[in-house]
Amino acid sequence: MKIVKLVSEAQRWTFDQRAVGNRVGLVPTMGALHAGHISLAQRSRTTCDRTAATIFVNPTQFAPSEDLDKYPRTLDADFEKLEAAGVDLVFTPEPSEVYPAGFSTYVSPPAVGGTLEGASRPDHFRGVTTVVMKLFNIVPATHAFFGQKDYQQAAVISAMCRDLNVPIQLEICPIVREPDGLAMSSRNRYLTDDQRQRALGLSRALQAAEQQFHSGATDGPQLEQTMLDALAEAKVDTIEYAVIADAITLGPLPTIDRPAVALIAARVGATRLIDNTLLTPGN
Repeated sequence: MKIVKLVSEAQRWTFDQRAVGNRVGLVPTMGALHAGHISLAQRSRTTCDRTAATIFVNPTQFAPSEDLDKYPRTLDADFEKLEAAGVDLVFTPEPSEVYPAGFSTYVSPPAVGGTLEGASRPDHFRGVTTVVMKLFNIVPATHAFFGQKDYQQAAVISAMCRDLNVPIQLEICPIVREPDGLAMSSRNRYLTDDQRQRALGLSRALQAAEQQFHSGATDGPQLEQTMLDALAEAKVDTIEYAVIADAITLGPLPTIDRPAVALIAARVGATRLIDNTLLTPGN
């Protein structure tokens, strides 16, 4: 596995792979890797001829009040996991390599980024779209792999690629969960034992809404109340949102008459967690 820190090295490697006809998969990460990230690398390995991963804690997607400084950094362990997964290249730059002195160009996020995470975390998606576009140019892969857990982020990146004619095929991969149902996240390590149990309220709330939906309930507000009740019962500390939305636009959906998604963001202690599940009529 080759590890590079410079933009020029990552571009050269990717151009060399593309020149001989190899399909190149890109797995963008912020490190502190878990089985969810590794599943993306494995998916890339089965889809593409070569796989590149990036490890970069992107400062432009964190607000001043958020956890940039304490975001977990486990670089040596991450390298071991990626090498074991068969990754060919890891790009792990310093912030000054990605945002050199005088940097002032940003990519405005599409409309699908304006609600939910976009409302809770102003400027977050501007940081995401900017860094992802940069990574697509630094590692000009044929495919890129993202997880469904960050559902709105995946929708934002998909819309950006469509609107700006980015020549890359996106693959959105299923959520990987712990045996008890908690969605895997680098932030789970912040949770105490008590908080870890209360965090299960997110997946249980989604399961309750999903069960109601499959039993015939299609009223959006009713299913939202089901999620709110389950989150309250689990004693999560703060509920930022628990909504039923159109799976494409993420707009409100009073009645589920088209593909939908249930999304939750909540805080348990000081840790902010997100989760979601798809609700598709007829399935």
